[in-house]
Amino acid sequence: MRFIDFEGKTPVTTPADPDMPAWSPWTATQWQDWLTKSAELQLRLEAFHSAGDIQGRNNLIDANSAHWGKLKLWLQVLSKGKCWFSEVRELYSHYDVEHFRPKKEAKNQDKTVRDGYWWLAFSYTNYRLCGNVGNRKKGGWFPLKEGSLVSTFQNQAEESEDAFLLDPTDEDDVNLIAFDEEGKAIPIPSASPWEQQRVLETIERLKLNEHEALAEARRKVWQKVSTEIDSYMCAKQRCANGGNPAARAAVKQHCRKIRELTSFETELSSVAKWCVFFRQDAHLARLVA
Repeated sequence: MRFIDFEGKTPVTTPADPDMPAWSPWTATQWQDWLTKSAELQLRLEAFHSAGDIQGRNNLIDANSAHWGKLKLWLQVLSKGKCWFSEVRELYSHYDVEHFRPKKEAKNQDKTVRDGYWWLAFSYTNYRLCGNVGNRKKGGWFPLKEGSLVSTFQNQAEESEDAFLLDPTDEDDVNLIAFDEEGKAIPIPSASPWEQQRVLETIERLKLNEHEALAEARRKVWQKVSTEIDSYMCAKQRCANGGNPAARAAVKQHCRKIRELTSFETELSSVAKWCVFFRQDAHLARLVA
């Protein structure tokens, strides 16, 4: 999982990406049309809610799934084509435009169900890009910490909820996940008990370790980065006393490769970063800071 900077971005403000040739930015008019349709759908949802017609409300949401589907390619551009949760492009299956807060019903930790966040069904700020390996298992799962404030339509305060599910658009949440040399996602060493619980529940619910192909891909990335680091360390030692231009060139070459493997554009770059941090080398850490 890598942080997705969602703040202030729209399909108009996000530039064309040469790595995503299927996407071309919307015009301001196209974006306004999408927002207008969202507002119209929102008013219809509120009318069903006022009438106590939950089934009518849910039917309206289901009938307009193509509306949020129109943003799928744009969401891919924001992450360089990677799933926002698994950080891979193909191994996590086809992409879904996933509602972070479930739109029809929300499942609690004890398997009971509460009303969903239906008023966010057509709000693009609630959308995340997720491979359907994890999204199918997540479904409407969205428990809150015991005693948490619960956002409702009458009292909308999503930002004050204590949610179990980690959010890739929240940098603090993203920084709670680490990785080990076996390719497993784990909580960071300094995580509090509540933070550990959030990480472990998110990993389990999104199958971030259970999906074997994903874990194997992480192992390979870790091994590749580890090899680069070993070569870097060797070359650095050889040029420690100066007078070895070949070794200095090798140091630069391996630094470039390590930067490439840990860059945002690269699949599983978060795994690569943790491989670097694992070595506890100040110079390497500065390379990926």
